[in-house]
Amino acid sequence: MNDVLERLRAEASRAPEYEALLAAGPDGLAASLTESGRPLWARELAAYRLGLAGDRRAFEPLVLLLNHRDPPRCEAAAQALAVLGDPRTARAAAALATNELRTAYALHPVRLLTALRAPESAPALIRTLGRLLAPNDPYWRVALACVEGLGALADQRAREVLTRAQSHPRLAVAATAALRALDVSRRTPS
Repeated sequence: MNDVLERLRAEASRAPEYEALLAAGPDGLAASLTESGRPLWARELAAYRLGLAGDRRAFEPLVLLLNHRDPPRCEAAAQALAVLGDPRTARAAAALATNELRTAYALHPVRLLTALRAPESAPALIRTLGRLLAPNDPYWRVALACVEGLGALADQRAREVLTRAQSHPRLAVAATAALRALDVSRRTPS
């Protein structure tokens, strides 16, 4: 949390609005999300604080930030969404992770799906990883996050795509570990 606040403080460049948003209560934060002319850092700060407080008024702004081109914003949004506990989060993260036009920004939605362990998580990771196994796909970090996530989820439906991932040099070690996790989960009684 401190890293996010320090990044936003630096972006605010000593604007008095930063301190006001730090001191604002939930209604003041929610109101700031709908005011026109607010800088991005201010909207992020308000949404982040609301999300960490479990206030569902933060959901839409956090999903927009999860899909942002700036990785630190995506990471902060993912953290807040994980805490928020809104039932729509997994569906939104799955939509972002599987969107072929936004693959460059899918890393944090993939990680969020893993953390959520929702019914949508494994199918979205399987679908995303399957698409990223094409030769010379530039999004290997997203593919690696999918492999690691599928290993953490230990969902048996991932076996085929993880087996295919073993043939990719950057994914082979993680895919083998994920397959081992699937084998262990199959032998472990629920």
